[in-house]
Amino acid sequence: MNLMEEQSVEDLADLLYNFLPASGNSRTAFPLAAAKVQCEDLWVAGSKRPAIVQLLSAALGQRRHKFGPLILAIVRQSMTWRRGRGEPLTRDEVARLNEILLRLSIKIPELNEQGFLDSLHRPHARREDSARTDDTRPTDEVAKGLSQRLVGLYEYPPQRRGYEYERFLTELFDAYGLTPRSPFKLVGEQIDGSFKLHGDTYLVEAKWHAGKTGQSDLLTFAGKVAGKATWSRGLFISNSGFSDVGLKAFGSGRRTNIICADGLDLHEVVHNRLSLVEILEEKLRRAAETNRAFVPVRELR
Repeated sequence: MNLMEEQSVEDLADLLYNFLPASGNSRTAFPLAAAKVQCEDLWVAGSKRPAIVQLLSAALGQRRHKFGPLILAIVRQSMTWRRGRGEPLTRDEVARLNEILLRLSIKIPELNEQGFLDSLHRPHARREDSARTDDTRPTDEVAKGLSQRLVGLYEYPPQRRGYEYERFLTELFDAYGLTPRSPFKLVGEQIDGSFKLHGDTYLVEAKWHAGKTGQSDLLTFAGKVAGKATWSRGLFISNSGFSDVGLKAFGSGRRTNIICADGLDLHEVVHNRLSLVEILEEKLRRAAETNRAFVPVRELR
């Protein structure tokens, strides 16, 4: 695939993420839609978004004649699944889908029929709750695996630990439906990535090192976030925590555009099956009320 096709696949993955679950009943799921068009071998179980990207990339690159039927199968199953959840497929979503497909020189007649488009849900106004991210919770098996992986990180040598931490963070955000830009990328001692929460994009910086994170690292990351689009926000994860002096200095005389989490926060979430979405929401609220970038989960409960 060329760069334009790769970008289009990434955009499709973002759009289709909430069309179907990665697994489920015998009627509606991404692997079942793939099986409908004899592409079941292209679905690789694992984190949801990477699996969608793999499915779309393989179909486009290896079985282009199956790509249109695959998208149509996904839409057909999504109509059933989304209606059952009380979140019917919308005309705007299908219009966006058609727009991306045109970049790939693909037009699916059934998705462009006026009668079909007119039958789709068209919200008259954007309700506050419609903007909320679906508070997806991982299964017991996934949650247990995340908890074990987080604890097991301490057993790896430093270089390997960084890559395992990268993998853990990608799967953590994916498990809670936060559409991480995958994979999180290890650069030096830090991991960079992003996720979406209620339509807002959050840049992520994660560090795993012995000492507590101080003011200079917080200032550097806040500046990085400020240098991006005005709607960008930031989440700084420091496994070893943050120094009290650094937090106090960082919050003095400036408005914070980031929130923070430490290793104990992550442990609380995965070990006690807390809602990561609700935790992030509460951290945002406390930051707005107090200008404190870091309020630990143990103070939020």
